[in-house]
Amino acid sequence: MRIAPDWYSSRMSEYLPTIGLEIHAELKTATKMFCNSKNNPFAGKPNTNICAVCMAHPGTLPVINREAVKQVLRVGVALGGKLADYTEFDRKNYFYPDLPKGYQLSQYEFPLVSGGNLKGIAITRVHLEEDTAASTHNDATGETLIDYNRAGVPLMELVTEPVIHSAKEAGDFGRELQVLLRYLGCSDADMEKGNMRLEANISVAKVSDSQGEPLGSLKGSPWESGEQKLGTKVEVKNINSFRAMERAIDYEIKRHIAALEAGEVIVQETRGWDDAKQATFSQRVKEGSADYRYFPDPDLPSLKLSEIPEFNVENLQKSLPELPDARRKRYAALGVKEADAVQFAAYPHLGAFLDSVIEETGDKEFIQRSANYIANDLAKIIRDTGERDSENHEVSGISAENFRKIMMMIGEGKLSSRAAKDLLVHVIEEKKDPEVIAAERGLLMTASSADLESVIEEVVAKNQTVVSDYKNGKEAALQFLIGQGMKMMKGAVNPTELRESILRKIQ
Repeated sequence: MRIAPDWYSSRMSEYLPTIGLEIHAELKTATKMFCNSKNNPFAGKPNTNICAVCMAHPGTLPVINREAVKQVLRVGVALGGKLADYTEFDRKNYFYPDLPKGYQLSQYEFPLVSGGNLKGIAITRVHLEEDTAASTHNDATGETLIDYNRAGVPLMELVTEPVIHSAKEAGDFGRELQVLLRYLGCSDADMEKGNMRLEANISVAKVSDSQGEPLGSLKGSPWESGEQKLGTKVEVKNINSFRAMERAIDYEIKRHIAALEAGEVIVQETRGWDDAKQATFSQRVKEGSADYRYFPDPDLPSLKLSEIPEFNVENLQKSLPELPDARRKRYAALGVKEADAVQFAAYPHLGAFLDSVIEETGDKEFIQRSANYIANDLAKIIRDTGERDSENHEVSGISAENFRKIMMMIGEGKLSSRAAKDLLVHVIEEKKDPEVIAAERGLLMTASSADLESVIEEVVAKNQTVVSDYKNGKEAALQFLIGQGMKMMKGAVNPTELRESILRKIQ
């Protein structure tokens, strides 16, 4: 299906897309959800982390993983949700090769967490269940291989209310949840490895005519009298990235609008996302809860969580770290740029390193300078090398103390910005004191007036066309001359002094 962008945008104001998300995340526990098999879905060999319980041998009995329950309750507290007093596990019945028992242990009527909010999006519930085995399909042979290492791994499922109205809003929510789960230490939430998976429920309702007038009972608001006016819901599965989710949602919105414009009926179904074709495809008619024949599992006890001190709200709150939103606000109050604050919240090891660097100072200029170099120069080195040690607040081989020295050298006028970037690389490579390396490599701003004058003479002589461009009003030409001078001086000059000297020379 191809829809011209101008056609779509001209109709969009007449329709209301509504999206609800279902997000699964594998929890980081030592063992699986209902047995003592190792929780390691990515073991070197398939079908090694299994036992009689997770393989559903007759006569075996499951036991609830206490740590998995605690992790979901911590998520609930972080979201501001209501923790269950009473809860139980249910059997969700369906037959598929990746489900050894012929049913999945999940939660239906009594989830661990109800309500909550993240980025302004209301949460319906957060519950706990077990993961299925991993299936690998070979289209060439028609064979399907099953690896049961993942079967029985603790799996958190979060369901939002249908209150999202754009693909971007859905993507932003998913990314924020991923950051939160990593902060709490309850999941790696790695999309590529499949330990965080996305499903989107999408519907589209016509809310106004082509002149923009509200339709019938929708006049004034599509949520009139608290009654939600939604179209037919379609669920999209098999989404392996936030970008793919955004594209799938956009595609479905356009598909629904085109169908409604053509007078077609939207079928409630489950669809998959084909990333190669950038399109969804039909998989099966959507089941309802009755199709799964939920009933309480007779082999597992119901839980009265209020009787377990470890699961008390106050105790769970004490176990929470500083949450992403609080960290962003704290950095903003210190004058850190918004984009840098977002980065430090998204990558806790960078934020932890910044905190270690600035812990002994209230100097906002120093804090902002440090944040800028960490978010840009140091982050690039981390991306290039993949090295980090956030527990010791060391990143890519540099301690907070040595990084602090470099920042102080800049502030004291001993080091130019250009030289500081080079020094950062040398300190990481050589594992030596920054002041020693700067002296050895001639990076300190010790250039004499004679040296500076000589360099300026050469820069101006070699770049007469650039000088003319500057005199004709091109401000960027001056930056080029300054860059050439900094390069020739190997950063051993104050950029402000160099700029003023060049201006005196050419004016």
